[in-house]
Amino acid sequence: MKIVTAEEAAALVRSGNRIFLQGAAMTPNTLINSICERYKELKDVEIISIHTEGDVNYAHPPYNEAFNINSCFVGGNVRKAVNSNKGDYIPIFLSEIHLLFRRNILPIDIAVVQVSPPDIHGYCSLGVSVDIAIPAVQCAKKVIAQINPQVPRTHGDGIVHVDQIDLAIAVDEPIHIHPMAPISETEHKIGKHVATLIEDGATLQLGIGNIPNAVLSNLGNHKRLGVHTEMFSDGLLPLVKKGVITGEEKAIKTRKIVTCFAAGSQKLYNFVNDNPLVHFKEAAYTNDTALIRQNPKVTAINSAIEIDLTGQVCADTIGSRQFSGVGGQMDFIRAASLAEGGKPIFAISSVTGKGVSKITPFLKEGAGVTTTRAHVHYVVTEYGVVNLFGKNLYERAKALISIAHPEHRESLEKAAFERFGRD
Repeated sequence: MKIVTAEEAAALVRSGNRIFLQGAAMTPNTLINSICERYKELKDVEIISIHTEGDVNYAHPPYNEAFNINSCFVGGNVRKAVNSNKGDYIPIFLSEIHLLFRRNILPIDIAVVQVSPPDIHGYCSLGVSVDIAIPAVQCAKKVIAQINPQVPRTHGDGIVHVDQIDLAIAVDEPIHIHPMAPISETEHKIGKHVATLIEDGATLQLGIGNIPNAVLSNLGNHKRLGVHTEMFSDGLLPLVKKGVITGEEKAIKTRKIVTCFAAGSQKLYNFVNDNPLVHFKEAAYTNDTALIRQNPKVTAINSAIEIDLTGQVCADTIGSRQFSGVGGQMDFIRAASLAEGGKPIFAISSVTGKGVSKITPFLKEGAGVTTTRAHVHYVVTEYGVVNLFGKNLYERAKALISIAHPEHRESLEKAAFERFGRD
Protein backbone atom coordinates (compact mmCIF):
# COMPACT_ATOMS: atom_id res chain seq x y z
CA MET A 1 0.00 0.00 0.00
CA LYS A 2 1.44 3.32 -1.09
CA ILE A 3 0.93 6.35 1.19
CA VAL A 4 0.69 9.55 -0.84
CA THR A 5 -0.63 13.07 -0.46
CA ALA A 6 -4.31 13.78 -0.89
CA GLU A 7 -3.52 15.57 -4.14
CA GLU A 8 -1.63 12.57 -5.51
CA ALA A 9 -4.49 10.23 -4.58
CA ALA A 10 -7.05 12.55 -6.18
CA ALA A 11 -5.04 12.49 -9.41
CA LEU A 12 -6.15 8.89 -9.92
CA VAL A 13 -9.62 10.15 -10.90
CA ARG A 14 -10.21 10.68 -14.63
CA SER A 15 -12.99 12.37 -16.58
CA GLY A 16 -15.87 10.02 -17.21
CA ASN A 17 -15.11 7.88 -14.15
CA ARG A 18 -17.79 6.51 -11.87
CA ILE A 19 -16.57 6.80 -8.29
CA PHE A 20 -18.11 5.29 -5.18
CA LEU A 21 -18.00 7.19 -1.89
CA GLN A 22 -18.32 5.45 1.45
CA GLY A 23 -20.97 7.20 3.51
CA ALA A 24 -22.58 7.90 6.87
CA ALA A 25 -20.12 8.49 9.74
CA MET A 26 -17.26 7.13 7.61
CA THR A 27 -17.52 9.67 4.77
CA PRO A 28 -13.89 10.32 3.67
CA ASN A 29 -14.22 14.09 3.34
CA THR A 30 -10.50 14.90 3.06
CA LEU A 31 -10.19 12.72 -0.03
CA ILE A 32 -13.52 13.90 -1.42
CA ASN A 33 -12.56 17.55 -1.16
CA SER A 34 -9.16 16.89 -2.78
CA ILE A 35 -10.91 15.22 -5.71
CA CYS A 36 -13.27 18.18 -5.95
CA GLU A 37 -10.35 20.61 -6.16
CA ARG A 38 -9.63 19.11 -9.58
CA TYR A 39 -12.99 20.30 -10.93
CA LYS A 40 -11.36 22.47 -13.61
CA GLU A 41 -9.54 19.44 -15.06
CA LEU A 42 -12.41 16.96 -14.86
CA LYS A 43 -15.78 16.50 -16.50
CA ASP A 44 -18.62 13.99 -16.33
CA VAL A 45 -17.45 12.31 -13.14
CA GLU A 46 -20.32 10.32 -11.66
CA ILE A 47 -20.67 10.08 -7.88
CA ILE A 48 -22.53 7.05 -6.53
CA SER A 49 -23.20 6.55 -2.83
CA ILE A 50 -25.81 6.20 -0.16
CA HIS A 51 -26.07 9.18 2.17
CA THR A 52 -22.84 10.99 2.95
CA GLU A 53 -21.97 13.40 5.75
CA GLY A 54 -20.25 16.75 5.85
CA ASP A 55 -20.09 19.58 3.38
CA VAL A 56 -19.36 17.69 0.16
CA ASN A 57 -18.11 20.17 -2.43
CA TYR A 58 -19.20 18.11 -5.43
CA ALA A 59 -22.82 19.11 -4.67
CA HIS A 60 -22.09 22.85 -4.93
CA PRO A 61 -20.88 25.28 -7.59
CA PRO A 62 -18.37 25.67 -9.08
CA TYR A 63 -17.31 22.08 -8.30
CA ASN A 64 -20.56 20.54 -9.52
CA GLU A 65 -19.69 21.52 -13.09
CA ALA A 66 -17.42 18.47 -13.13
CA PHE A 67 -19.57 16.07 -11.07
CA ASN A 68 -22.97 14.45 -11.36
CA ILE A 69 -24.62 12.77 -8.39
CA ASN A 70 -26.33 9.41 -8.89
CA SER A 71 -27.46 8.66 -5.37
CA CYS A 72 -28.97 5.51 -3.88
CA PHE A 73 -30.10 7.46 -0.80
CA VAL A 74 -30.41 11.21 -0.31
CA GLY A 75 -29.09 13.12 2.68
CA GLY A 76 -29.47 16.79 3.46
CA ASN A 77 -26.05 17.70 2.05
CA VAL A 78 -26.98 16.61 -1.50
CA ARG A 79 -30.77 17.04 -1.47
CA LYS A 80 -30.76 20.29 -3.45
CA ALA A 81 -28.38 18.88 -6.05
CA VAL A 82 -30.32 15.63 -6.48
CA ASN A 83 -33.48 17.63 -7.13
CA SER A 84 -31.74 19.65 -9.84
CA ASN A 85 -30.14 18.84 -13.18
CA LYS A 86 -26.84 18.11 -11.38
CA GLY A 87 -28.03 14.92 -9.76
CA ASP A 88 -30.57 12.14 -9.61
CA TYR A 89 -31.79 9.29 -7.43
CA ILE A 90 -31.92 5.54 -8.04
CA PRO A 91 -34.99 3.95 -6.40
CA ILE A 92 -33.61 0.70 -4.96
CA PHE A 93 -33.79 -1.39 -1.82
CA LEU A 94 -30.66 -1.24 0.31
CA SER A 95 -30.53 -5.04 0.14
CA GLU A 96 -30.08 -4.89 -3.65
CA ILE A 97 -27.58 -2.07 -4.20
CA HIS A 98 -24.69 -4.55 -4.18
CA LEU A 99 -26.16 -6.12 -7.32
CA LEU A 100 -25.52 -2.90 -9.26
CA PHE A 101 -21.80 -3.44 -8.62
CA ARG A 102 -21.55 -7.22 -8.69
CA ARG A 103 -23.60 -7.62 -11.87
CA ASN A 104 -21.68 -4.80 -13.55
CA ILE A 105 -24.85 -2.77 -14.06
CA LEU A 106 -23.01 0.24 -12.64
CA PRO A 107 -19.30 -0.69 -12.85
CA ILE A 108 -17.16 1.29 -10.44
CA ASP A 109 -13.89 2.80 -11.57
CA ILE A 110 -12.73 4.01 -8.15
CA ALA A 111 -13.96 3.32 -4.62
CA VAL A 112 -13.11 6.05 -2.11
CA VAL A 113 -13.24 4.85 1.50
CA GLN A 114 -11.99 5.55 5.01
CA VAL A 115 -10.37 2.76 7.01
CA SER A 116 -8.45 2.03 10.19
CA PRO A 117 -4.69 1.49 10.05
CA PRO A 118 -3.79 -2.11 9.13
CA ASP A 119 -3.29 -4.72 11.84
CA ILE A 120 -0.21 -6.95 11.98
CA HIS A 121 -1.72 -9.10 9.23
CA GLY A 122 -2.32 -6.16 6.91
CA TYR A 123 -6.10 -5.90 7.40
CA CYS A 124 -7.84 -2.54 7.70
CA SER A 125 -11.38 -2.04 9.00
CA LEU A 126 -14.15 -0.15 7.21
CA GLY A 127 -15.27 0.96 10.64
CA VAL A 128 -18.93 1.71 11.23
CA SER A 129 -20.12 1.78 7.61
CA VAL A 130 -19.81 -1.62 5.95
CA ASP A 131 -23.25 -1.58 4.24
CA ILE A 132 -22.49 -1.29 0.49
CA ALA A 133 -18.86 -0.22 0.97
CA ILE A 134 -17.54 -3.78 1.03
CA PRO A 135 -19.08 -4.82 -2.32
CA ALA A 136 -17.94 -1.50 -3.81
CA VAL A 137 -14.34 -2.15 -2.71
CA GLN A 138 -14.49 -5.72 -4.01
CA CYS A 139 -15.81 -4.65 -7.40
CA ALA A 140 -13.96 -1.37 -8.05
CA LYS A 141 -11.08 -1.23 -10.51
CA LYS A 142 -9.11 0.98 -8.10
CA VAL A 143 -9.43 1.75 -4.38
CA ILE A 144 -8.31 4.96 -2.66
CA ALA A 145 -8.35 4.93 1.14
CA GLN A 146 -8.18 7.54 3.86
CA ILE A 147 -6.35 5.81 6.73
CA ASN A 148 -7.41 7.16 10.09
CA PRO A 149 -6.42 5.84 13.56
CA GLN A 150 -9.73 7.20 14.91
CA VAL A 151 -11.73 4.71 12.84
CA PRO A 152 -13.08 1.94 15.10
CA ARG A 153 -11.99 -1.59 14.24
CA THR A 154 -15.24 -3.50 13.95
CA HIS A 155 -15.95 -7.21 13.77
CA GLY A 156 -17.77 -8.84 10.84
CA ASP A 157 -17.44 -8.40 7.08
CA GLY A 158 -15.83 -4.98 6.90
CA ILE A 159 -12.17 -5.82 6.47
CA VAL A 160 -9.96 -4.74 3.59
CA HIS A 161 -6.40 -5.98 3.09
CA VAL A 162 -3.74 -3.46 2.18
CA ASP A 163 -3.22 -5.35 -1.08
CA GLN A 164 -6.72 -4.22 -2.14
CA ILE A 165 -5.82 -0.54 -1.69
CA ASP A 166 -4.05 1.17 -4.59
CA LEU A 167 -3.31 4.52 -2.96
CA ALA A 168 -3.82 5.81 0.57
CA ILE A 169 -3.53 9.05 2.47
CA ALA A 170 -2.98 9.43 6.21
CA VAL A 171 -5.32 11.54 8.38
CA ASP A 172 -5.99 11.70 12.11
CA GLU A 173 -9.41 13.19 12.71
CA PRO A 174 -12.71 12.25 14.37
CA ILE A 175 -15.30 10.47 12.25
CA HIS A 176 -18.73 12.11 12.00
CA ILE A 177 -20.69 12.45 15.24
CA HIS A 178 -24.51 12.33 15.40
CA PRO A 179 -25.54 13.85 18.74
CA MET A 180 -28.80 12.72 20.33
CA ALA A 181 -31.42 15.47 20.45
CA PRO A 182 -33.76 15.92 23.43
CA ILE A 183 -36.86 13.73 23.17
CA SER A 184 -40.10 15.72 23.05
CA GLU A 185 -43.28 14.94 24.97
CA THR A 186 -44.94 13.76 21.74
CA GLU A 187 -42.02 11.43 20.98
CA HIS A 188 -42.16 10.04 24.53
CA LYS A 189 -45.84 9.20 24.05
CA ILE A 190 -45.11 7.45 20.74
CA GLY A 191 -42.25 5.55 22.34
CA LYS A 192 -44.50 4.30 25.15
CA HIS A 193 -47.15 3.13 22.68
CA VAL A 194 -44.60 1.25 20.58
CA ALA A 195 -43.02 -0.30 23.67
CA THR A 196 -46.35 -1.95 24.52
CA LEU A 197 -46.15 -3.86 21.23
CA ILE A 198 -42.67 -5.24 21.86
CA GLU A 199 -42.60 -8.65 23.50
CA ASP A 200 -39.84 -10.22 25.57
CA GLY A 201 -37.50 -12.17 23.31
CA ALA A 202 -38.26 -10.02 20.27
CA THR A 203 -35.64 -9.20 17.62
CA LEU A 204 -35.56 -5.45 16.97
CA GLN A 205 -34.91 -3.30 13.94
CA LEU A 206 -34.70 0.42 14.67
CA GLY A 207 -33.36 3.41 12.84
CA ILE A 208 -31.76 6.63 13.94
CA GLY A 209 -33.63 9.56 15.43
CA ASN A 210 -35.73 10.60 18.37
CA ILE A 211 -38.63 8.18 17.96
CA PRO A 212 -36.39 5.06 17.93
CA ASN A 213 -34.55 6.47 20.94
CA ALA A 214 -37.89 7.16 22.67
CA VAL A 215 -38.91 3.55 22.05
CA LEU A 216 -35.64 2.22 23.44
CA SER A 217 -35.92 4.41 26.54
CA ASN A 218 -39.17 2.59 27.36
CA LEU A 219 -37.76 -0.93 27.16
CA GLY A 220 -35.88 -1.01 30.45
CA ASN A 221 -38.13 -3.70 31.93
CA HIS A 222 -38.09 -5.97 28.88
CA LYS A 223 -36.10 -9.18 28.72
CA ARG A 224 -33.98 -11.16 26.26
CA LEU A 225 -34.29 -8.72 23.38
CA GLY A 226 -32.18 -9.20 20.28
CA VAL A 227 -31.04 -6.82 17.55
CA HIS A 228 -30.83 -7.49 13.82
CA THR A 229 -31.00 -4.10 12.19
CA GLU A 230 -29.82 -1.97 9.30
CA MET A 231 -28.30 0.55 11.68
CA PHE A 232 -28.30 1.66 15.31
CA SER A 233 -27.30 4.57 17.48
CA ASP A 234 -26.68 5.47 21.14
CA GLY A 235 -30.16 4.56 22.36
CA LEU A 236 -29.18 0.90 22.34
CA LEU A 237 -26.26 1.24 24.76
CA PRO A 238 -28.14 1.51 28.10
CA LEU A 239 -30.16 -1.62 27.23
CA VAL A 240 -26.99 -3.58 26.49
CA LYS A 241 -25.43 -2.43 29.75
CA LYS A 242 -28.58 -3.30 31.71
CA GLY A 243 -28.79 -6.79 30.21
CA VAL A 244 -32.09 -6.18 28.41
CA ILE A 245 -30.47 -6.84 25.04
CA THR A 246 -28.89 -10.30 25.15
CA GLY A 247 -29.80 -11.80 21.76
CA GLU A 248 -30.16 -15.19 23.39
CA GLU A 249 -33.36 -16.06 21.53
CA LYS A 250 -32.17 -14.98 18.08
CA ALA A 251 -31.90 -17.64 15.39
CA ILE A 252 -29.41 -15.74 13.22
CA LYS A 253 -26.14 -14.91 15.03
CA THR A 254 -27.41 -15.71 18.51
CA ARG A 255 -26.21 -13.25 21.17
CA LYS A 256 -24.79 -10.90 18.52
CA ILE A 257 -25.97 -7.43 17.55
CA VAL A 258 -26.13 -7.49 13.75
CA THR A 259 -25.98 -4.26 11.76
CA CYS A 260 -24.48 -2.82 8.58
CA PHE A 261 -23.74 0.67 9.88
CA ALA A 262 -23.88 2.78 13.02
CA ALA A 263 -23.92 6.49 13.68
CA GLY A 264 -23.88 8.38 16.95
CA SER A 265 -21.55 9.70 19.61
CA GLN A 266 -17.92 8.94 20.35
CA LYS A 267 -19.25 6.76 23.17
CA LEU A 268 -21.00 4.61 20.58
CA TYR A 269 -17.83 4.34 18.48
CA ASN A 270 -15.85 3.35 21.56
CA PHE A 271 -18.46 0.67 22.30
CA VAL A 272 -18.21 -0.99 18.87
CA ASN A 273 -14.41 -0.73 18.69
CA ASP A 274 -12.99 -4.28 18.73
CA ASN A 275 -16.25 -5.51 20.29
CA PRO A 276 -17.09 -9.09 19.24
CA LEU A 277 -20.67 -8.55 20.46
CA VAL A 278 -21.39 -6.39 17.39
CA HIS A 279 -21.16 -7.83 13.89
CA PHE A 280 -21.02 -5.36 11.01
CA LYS A 281 -22.23 -7.17 7.89
CA GLU A 282 -22.85 -5.92 4.38
CA ALA A 283 -26.38 -4.74 3.63
CA ALA A 284 -27.07 -7.74 1.39
CA TYR A 285 -26.91 -9.80 4.60
CA THR A 286 -28.48 -7.52 7.22
CA ASN A 287 -31.39 -6.65 4.93
CA ASP A 288 -32.04 -10.11 3.52
CA THR A 289 -35.72 -10.74 4.27
CA ALA A 290 -35.22 -14.51 4.20
CA LEU A 291 -32.57 -14.25 6.93
CA ILE A 292 -34.30 -11.64 9.08
CA ARG A 293 -37.59 -13.55 9.25
CA GLN A 294 -35.88 -16.58 10.81
CA ASN A 295 -35.48 -14.60 14.04
CA PRO A 296 -38.29 -14.71 16.62
CA LYS A 297 -40.86 -11.91 16.93
CA VAL A 298 -39.11 -9.59 14.48
CA THR A 299 -40.29 -6.10 15.39
CA ALA A 300 -39.48 -3.54 12.70
CA ILE A 301 -39.99 0.11 13.64
CA ASN A 302 -39.99 2.55 10.76
CA SER A 303 -41.07 6.10 9.98
CA ALA A 304 -43.09 7.86 7.30
CA ILE A 305 -43.49 11.32 5.83
CA GLU A 306 -47.21 10.71 5.22
CA ILE A 307 -49.73 7.85 5.25
CA ASP A 308 -52.96 8.01 3.28
CA LEU A 309 -56.32 6.75 4.53
CA THR A 310 -55.86 3.38 2.84
CA GLY A 311 -52.46 2.80 4.48
CA GLN A 312 -50.11 3.70 1.64
CA VAL A 313 -46.82 4.94 3.08
CA CYS A 314 -44.61 7.63 1.59
CA ALA A 315 -41.30 7.75 3.43
CA ASP A 316 -38.83 9.11 0.88
CA THR A 317 -40.40 12.00 -1.05
CA ILE A 318 -42.27 15.21 -0.37
CA GLY A 319 -44.54 15.27 -3.38
CA SER A 320 -42.23 14.85 -6.37
CA ARG A 321 -39.19 16.15 -4.45
CA GLN A 322 -36.78 13.44 -3.42
CA PHE A 323 -36.16 13.75 0.31
CA SER A 324 -34.34 10.57 1.32
CA GLY A 325 -34.60 7.09 -0.21
CA VAL A 326 -36.34 3.74 -0.16
CA GLY A 327 -33.52 2.34 1.97
CA GLY A 328 -34.24 -0.81 3.92
CA GLN A 329 -37.80 -0.09 5.02
CA MET A 330 -39.47 -2.72 2.84
CA ASP A 331 -36.74 -5.28 3.58
CA PHE A 332 -37.60 -5.20 7.29
CA ILE A 333 -41.33 -4.52 7.07
CA ARG A 334 -41.77 -7.62 4.92
CA ALA A 335 -39.49 -9.71 7.13
CA ALA A 336 -41.44 -8.70 10.24
CA SER A 337 -44.71 -9.56 8.49
CA LEU A 338 -43.45 -13.05 7.66
CA ALA A 339 -41.60 -13.83 10.90
CA GLU A 340 -43.29 -15.95 13.56
CA GLY A 341 -44.83 -13.44 15.96
CA GLY A 342 -43.42 -10.53 13.97
CA LYS A 343 -44.75 -6.97 14.04
CA PRO A 344 -44.13 -4.38 11.30
CA ILE A 345 -44.67 -0.95 12.85
CA PHE A 346 -44.83 2.59 11.49
CA ALA A 347 -44.28 5.17 14.24
CA ILE A 348 -44.98 8.81 13.38
CA SER A 349 -46.05 12.03 15.01
CA SER A 350 -49.59 12.95 13.98
CA VAL A 351 -48.55 16.30 12.49
CA THR A 352 -45.49 17.96 11.02
CA GLY A 353 -43.67 20.80 12.75
CA LYS A 354 -45.95 23.16 10.84
CA GLY A 355 -49.10 21.40 12.03
CA VAL A 356 -49.88 19.57 8.78
CA SER A 357 -51.48 16.15 9.29
CA LYS A 358 -49.27 13.21 8.38
CA ILE A 359 -52.39 11.08 7.95
CA THR A 360 -53.89 12.35 4.72
CA PRO A 361 -56.82 11.55 2.38
CA PHE A 362 -54.34 11.07 -0.48
CA LEU A 363 -50.57 11.14 -0.82
CA LYS A 364 -49.26 14.35 -2.35
CA GLU A 365 -49.19 14.50 -6.13
CA GLY A 366 -45.95 12.96 -7.34
CA ALA A 367 -45.23 11.21 -4.04
CA GLY A 368 -43.58 7.81 -4.11
CA VAL A 369 -45.18 4.82 -2.41
CA THR A 370 -42.36 3.48 -0.27
CA THR A 371 -44.44 0.73 1.35
CA THR A 372 -47.69 -0.48 -0.16
CA ARG A 373 -50.92 -0.60 1.82
CA ALA A 374 -50.83 -4.40 1.60
CA HIS A 375 -47.63 -4.43 3.66
CA VAL A 376 -48.76 -2.08 6.43
CA HIS A 377 -49.88 -3.56 9.77
CA TYR A 378 -49.32 -1.38 12.85
CA VAL A 379 -49.42 2.41 12.76
CA VAL A 380 -48.60 4.39 15.90
CA THR A 381 -48.95 8.09 16.71
CA GLU A 382 -49.00 9.90 20.05
CA TYR A 383 -52.77 9.24 20.05
CA GLY A 384 -52.57 5.47 20.01
CA VAL A 385 -52.02 2.26 18.05
CA VAL A 386 -54.03 0.69 15.21
CA ASN A 387 -53.50 -2.53 13.31
CA LEU A 388 -54.61 -2.35 9.66
CA PHE A 389 -53.93 -6.00 8.86
CA GLY A 390 -57.09 -7.66 7.54
CA LYS A 391 -59.07 -4.41 7.49
CA ASN A 392 -60.85 -3.23 4.35
CA LEU A 393 -60.34 0.26 2.94
CA TYR A 394 -63.17 1.84 4.90
CA GLU A 395 -62.08 0.18 8.16
CA ARG A 396 -58.52 1.35 7.58
CA ALA A 397 -59.65 4.92 7.09
CA LYS A 398 -61.67 4.86 10.33
CA ALA A 399 -58.77 3.34 12.25
CA LEU A 400 -56.23 5.86 10.99
CA ILE A 401 -58.55 8.80 11.68
CA SER A 402 -58.80 7.61 15.29
CA ILE A 403 -55.07 8.23 15.83
CA ALA A 404 -54.84 11.42 13.76
CA HIS A 405 -54.46 14.78 15.48
CA PRO A 406 -57.87 15.85 16.87
CA GLU A 407 -57.73 19.12 14.92
CA HIS A 408 -57.62 17.18 11.64
CA ARG A 409 -60.10 14.38 12.34
CA GLU A 410 -63.17 16.25 11.10
CA SER A 411 -61.61 17.02 7.71
CA LEU A 412 -60.36 13.44 7.41
CA GLU A 413 -63.82 12.09 8.26
CA LYS A 414 -65.29 14.31 5.56
CA ALA A 415 -62.73 12.99 3.05
CA ALA A 416 -63.53 9.42 4.06
CA PHE A 417 -67.26 10.05 3.63
CA GLU A 418 -66.70 11.53 0.16
CA ARG A 419 -64.68 8.47 -0.81
CA PHE A 420 -66.69 5.69 0.80
CA GLY A 421 -70.17 7.25 1.08
CA ARG A 422 -70.63 6.38 4.75
CA ASP A 423 -69.76 7.76 8.16
